[in-house]
This record gives sequence, structure tokens and C-alpha cells, in this order.
Amino acid sequence: MATYKSVQKMTPAEQQEVSSKQWDRYVRARDNGHLEYVDMAKKCDAFYRGDQWDESDVAALDAEGRPALTINTVLPTVNTVLGEQSTRRADVQFKPRRGGEAEVAHTLTKLYLQIADNNKLDWVEQQVFSDGLILDGRGYFDVRMDFSDHVEGEVRITAKDPLDILIDPDAKDSDPKTWNEVFETKWMTLDEIEELYGKKKAEELRFIAENGNGYGRDSIEYEENRFGDLDSTDDYLGAGIPGDDDYRNVRALRILERQHKRMTRVMCFVDPEAGDMRDVPEAWSEQKAKKFAKQYGLNLIRKVKRKVRWTVTCDKVVLHDDWSPYNDFTIVPYFAYFRRGRPFGMVRNLLSPQEQLNKIASQELHIVNTTANSGWMVESGSLVGMAADDLEEHGAETGLVLEYNRGSTPPVKIQPNQIPTGLDRISQKAALNIKAISGINDSMLGTDSAEVSGVAIQAKQNRGAIMIQVPLDNLRKTRQYLAEKILSLVQTFYSERRVIMVTNEEDPLKPREPMVVNEMTPEGRIINDLTLGEYDVVIATAPARDSFDEVQFAEALNMRQVGIAIPDDAIIEYSHLARKQELAKRIRVLTGQEPPTPEQAEAMAMQQQMAMQQLQLEIAKLEAEVRKLQSDAAVNIAKVQDMTDVQPQMRLTELQSQMNTKKEELQLRRDLADLTNQTRQSQAETNAATRIAATAMQTAAKKQSAQPRSVNIPNSPNNQ
Repeated sequence: MATYKSVQKMTPAEQQEVSSKQWDRYVRARDNGHLEYVDMAKKCDAFYRGDQWDESDVAALDAEGRPALTINTVLPTVNTVLGEQSTRRADVQFKPRRGGEAEVAHTLTKLYLQIADNNKLDWVEQQVFSDGLILDGRGYFDVRMDFSDHVEGEVRITAKDPLDILIDPDAKDSDPKTWNEVFETKWMTLDEIEELYGKKKAEELRFIAENGNGYGRDSIEYEENRFGDLDSTDDYLGAGIPGDDDYRNVRALRILERQHKRMTRVMCFVDPEAGDMRDVPEAWSEQKAKKFAKQYGLNLIRKVKRKVRWTVTCDKVVLHDDWSPYNDFTIVPYFAYFRRGRPFGMVRNLLSPQEQLNKIASQELHIVNTTANSGWMVESGSLVGMAADDLEEHGAETGLVLEYNRGSTPPVKIQPNQIPTGLDRISQKAALNIKAISGINDSMLGTDSAEVSGVAIQAKQNRGAIMIQVPLDNLRKTRQYLAEKILSLVQTFYSERRVIMVTNEEDPLKPREPMVVNEMTPEGRIINDLTLGEYDVVIATAPARDSFDEVQFAEALNMRQVGIAIPDDAIIEYSHLARKQELAKRIRVLTGQEPPTPEQAEAMAMQQQMAMQQLQLEIAKLEAEVRKLQSDAAVNIAKVQDMTDVQPQMRLTELQSQMNTKKEELQLRRDLADLTNQTRQSQAETNAATRIAATAMQTAAKKQSAQPRSVNIPNSPNNQ
């Protein structure tokens, strides 16, 4: 297995070896498809913005006095699909799997929603989705821990510029778990490098910044998206004049950040009963690991696994080289269309018909412009007070009066060129091709005529929605990757007790309420332990809730009125009640459709106990009344034996019957309570048995996760 030195212990020769290998991998990824992608992405982005003419074509048309007209149909076409994405929200829920608990799954769901809210995930997702549609099929999330606002770290989600991300050229699958490496390139000043990687590294790069003797200019990353324009006279290192002290520290240098997987041998704790495996903290010695395993009944094995190595270089200087604190890449991709390792976007196939439409529209405009001044036929010297040049300049003016000499041939207007037959049909065909290729019809654009019925419009919208379902389905896949990534970070880094402020479930407008996770009780039980268990991610996509739920609620009520048995919980789910999820869950618990939570079970037990106490009081009251009747009968036995007076006997029989009934009900409630307690006890014993070794492994995991909290998470100055 390969051995790695820390950056601080690397010699200049070793640094050059690492940086040279990094550069070679970068060049391979750049030259194997990324150059072509950048060119196409820039062209697609320009077409979306309305910059749709080649500079040479515009210059040629200007020289001929012809217009270059732009009829941008790409913009509304793409915006229609973006609108579809914005109206389809995703409900993300976590379901317990092996070792998971329903209560913890609910907590994870609430935590995910809060993470999404803190990161304004809706807006970030819209940026990534639009990148995928416009920038030739590629958009990227970046998901990592940020320690700037919380000592234990918080999940941060951002959108990356697709032009700065280079994928493993050997990758064939859209799943980043199958990739071997991913590059991100960026430009940083010496001041930024010093702040993030230290003064020593900045000084090592100062000579390169001042003299520019690096690996050479790379226009791909240098022309990254920014607000400021670039000066073509700047050297590859950035703005400013070489040697000018005023600009020395603000010149930008190209940074290559590479996350790549490497095989390494690690020691693992193994739970012999559950089969769970956790890596031994890197700082632990083998002797310490063996002692820990023996103490908690764990097995210790060695295995070879793929881990993520994080290497950051600038020219021949290694800025960072260490194992990543994350289990996988921080990059989560979105590909609008993906075919055998070839992603592409929506705009690519609209380029040709859009160019055709622009050229036809420009030709039509040119013909119209030339109609007004098509020229004159004039006999030489026939004009009075006007030369032929004057007629050429003013011949198209309204109200022009021409005076010519008597006896000469009068000036004759030259008939202009007519618009070629069928040119308008070609223009219409180009517009129709754009609609046919994109799947966006007039109904989806909202340009259908008023005579079209609502049913017909809805049918056409549904057909159009089918055409754009592929990029939306791929977005759903990306949402799955994103949720799984967030879950991994939460289970790794949210290992200590912390109080998380979450949105109030009853009323989102109220202040956030605290939610405690990983809290140890006096009995040794951990409440909301997020680090243990496996959970499935369930994503449901539906139209916007404000409109979709209203329709569903009305339809559900109508179906119930005609006799269809719509469950009560389904009715409540489609309502606008503030606590509808809780109410629906209570109904399912009461009807036996869903097991109650520990809190609900405790409340139900208390209610059951109170009911039994009430029954006991009623039985005691009945017994007292029976004893009184029996006493009265003994005192006045003659009256009781008188067959004409049967009222006391009837009353006594009635009371005994009521008492027997209530005793049977009481016994039934007692049996039910015993059964419930037995079930809860059995479940508690099962949970406790599965946690014995897992808790020990959790302790090791917490110690491991605490190691890199202060170091080794690159590209965030607040992490150092």
C-alpha cells in the first residue's frame, strides 16, 4: 500500500512529484472531453441570453448593410421547463431500515427540512437545474461541513459552476459513487492562499506570481463566470502588471483541487451479532484497538477499502494532501439528459432551428428595408434642382416632389424585390421545430387562442409535460443522491449532543423551537441518536402544494360522497390544517394502521389506566348499592317475599347485571394493558440487545469524528 507524508514534511522534490502527477491527471481530464464541453456550454448559455450571432457573421452583414435580427425563442422555452421544476416540490422522508428507529427517522426528516431551509435549497436547486438545462446538461451541488457558525459544524449546500468541475473521463455512470476522481479549478490571490493555507505556502508561490513561470495559461478556468470583464492583455496569473507592488497580492493563481479514491488498508471493529462495521480511528494504535475490541466484545479485522484522498496544488506547490473527512466526494451532479456517459442539455438541440429562425427573420427585415428605397431610373440631366445623388439619398422620403425638364423621360421607381414565396412558411417551420424538439407547446407557453377549450388545453399541456419528464426524473435522482449525502454527513458529524432550532410544526410562522439530539438520559439511554442505524430515503414529487392539495382535497371529498371509502387520514393529508401530519398519524395509530411512538404509547397507557380507575369506581358504587338493597331486604323480609312487590328484586337483578358487565370490561382492559406492556417490554429488550455493541462502536466513531474538526477540510477559511 502507498504511504503518504503530510504536506509539512514534504520536500520540494516530493511536492513537485505530487503536483506534477496532479497536473497530468488534470490535463487528461481537460483534454478528454472537457474542452469540447466548455465550448458547447458557453454557446448554449449565449443562446439562452440572446447572444446568438457569430461575430464574423455580424461583421459581414454590417458590411452589406443587412440587419442581424435575434428572435430569442430559447429563453421562453427553457423558462417554461424551469417553471415546471419550481412548481414541483420534493417531500423527503427517512424510513428506518436495519437498526433504525421510527422516532429517529422522524427526527432525521425534521433535521433535513431544517438543513434545506438554512441553505435555501429551493434556490440552490433551481440554479443547479438551470445549469443542467442550459450549460449543456451539467449542474453540480457541493455538500460539505462548515464550521464558521457552529463548533460541531453544519451542513452547507452550494451550487458549483459546471465549467470549473472536471469529471473522471473514465466514468460511465451518473452516480458519483462510481467515479474515481473529480477536479475543481479556481483562481485565488496570494492573500486568499495565505488565509487558507498559511503564510509559508503563500511565500512559496510569490515568485511564481511575480514572474509567471508556471505550467502556463489555461483559458478554461481563467474565463470563469464573474461580474467583472477580463482584459485580454492580462497575463495568465491575473490582473495587474508584473512587478507592480500595488497588484502583487491580488494576482490570481490557478488552484487544482482533486478528490480521488485510493486503496488503503484499515482496521475495523465488527459487531459479531449485528454485523455492523466501523473504522478504527486513525490516531489509535493497534494495541489500543485490540483492548477496546476485547472490552466491548467486538471483532477486529483488517480490510482494504477505497477512501477519498483530497489533494490541492498550485503550480509545483502542494497546498493540501490528506485523507478526506468525508466518505465520498462532496460533488453531487445533475445531468439533464444522460446517455452512456454523455450528458447533454436542452439548448443544444435548439441551436440549429434558432439560427435558422434568426437568419430568415433577418432576411425578411432586409427585404422590407430595401422596399422603401429600391432605386430610380433617371434620364441624365433630366432633374431640376436635384442631382442623381440627391435622389439616391432622399428618394425614400414621404411627400417627395420630383421636378424634371420638359420633354425628358420622367423618373421611374424601380420595382423592389418581392419576398420570396414560401419564406414565411420556412420561418414558421423553424419556430415549429423549436416547439417540437423541446416538447413545449403553445398551451404550456400560455399562447393558445381563446377559442380552444379548457379540456383541449389541459390535454396539450399533459402531452408537453411527458416530453419534459426526462430532465425532471433525472432531477429526482439527484435529489436522492443529495438526501443520501446529507444523511451521511449528519450520521458522521452530528454525533454529539446539540440543540437544533427547527421550524414549528404547528405553525411555521411561529418562532423556531428547540430539538435535542444525541442526549444521554440518566438511565444511559440516548434520545434521538442519529449516528446508529440505517435509513432509506423516500422522495415524493408533486405539484405545488397550494394548488395540488386543493384539487386533491376536493376530489377526495367528492369520492367519499359517492360512496368510495376514502380513509380519514388521507382526507386530512390533503387538507390545509396546521397539524395535519400529526392528526393523520394519530388516526392511523388509533385504527391500528401504524404503531404508536413511545410518547403516544405512554399517553395511551395513561388514558387506559384512567379508564380502568373510573371503571373500578363505578363497580364499587354498584356493589354498595347492591349491598344496601340486600340489607333492606333482610330487615323487611316479609315485604321482599310478597310476590306483589317485585321492584326491589328487579332492581337487584339489574344492578348485578351492570356490575358483571363492568367487571368484564375491566378485565378486558387489564388483559389489553398487560398485552401492550409485554409487547413494549419485548421491543425494548430487542432494542437494548442491538445497542450494546453498537454503543461501544459509537464511542469510537465519536472520537474519530472529533479528530479532524479543526483541520483538513479544505477550501473554507473558517475550517482552519
